[in-house]
Amino acid sequence: MSLHIGLPQWSHPKWGRLGINSLADYARYFSCVEGNTTLYALPSAEVVQRWYQQTGDNFRFCFKFPATISHQQALRGCHDLTAEFFSRLDPLAARIGLYWLQLPATFGPDNLPALWQFLDTLPAAFRYGVEVRHPAFFNKGEAERQLNRGLHERGVNRVILDSRPVHQALPESIALREAQRKKPRLPVHAVATADQPMVRFIGCEDMASNQALFHTWLKSLARWQQQGSVWLFLHTPDIAQAPELVRALWPTLQQHFPDTGPLPAIPWQARLF
Repeated sequence: MSLHIGLPQWSHPKWGRLGINSLADYARYFSCVEGNTTLYALPSAEVVQRWYQQTGDNFRFCFKFPATISHQQALRGCHDLTAEFFSRLDPLAARIGLYWLQLPATFGPDNLPALWQFLDTLPAAFRYGVEVRHPAFFNKGEAERQLNRGLHERGVNRVILDSRPVHQALPESIALREAQRKKPRLPVHAVATADQPMVRFIGCEDMASNQALFHTWLKSLARWQQQGSVWLFLHTPDIAQAPELVRALWPTLQQHFPDTGPLPAIPWQARLF
């Protein structure tokens, strides 16, 4: 029964001003991280060992399945790729929070049989999440019911993307305009299909707006936390600002989730910009 809070990555050039220059630095302040790096390429065995050495037993990685599996192969004919993925990350097996699939918008209802077949072959030792982006999975129709039912039957979590702050903001910066172009604009369905929901909150550059929109999550997070673990990852259009989003939301999180503890002891007096 816990709320895990982290960022989409563990390093950024501008975070050096905050004393975060490596995974080891990041792990002093946060207990988990999205593993976006594995979407693009598998790390070498040496890199995996370095990640192990830079984190403790209480730290958790939530790695994405590689795009070769989720996008290029569309979950078909990828047994060898999947086996290689698990084998490469095996030294971190005890530090895995979730493994999760981020499926493209082209992966629609007709592809659900492939999703079920893929999930049914995965090792039972881990917990899994699935993020979908096809519009049919967000219209509360039969396709969405089939998706939620199939995930629930398998104990797989539906990953929830909340991009409202990005798309409601005025596009006043290059980073925000780029985020509005790239981030899906889909309804937010706060549905827990298993006991470890993952919420990806994509904040904008206006922290007051982020606080107002995030407030709607408090009831769901509290309810889910009573039933299991919850993963909350905080993004911003320019990832350099992600620690600022943490600082803006932390008082609210601490008020509603006392176990969250004090604001991470990052040297906040060092300005990012």
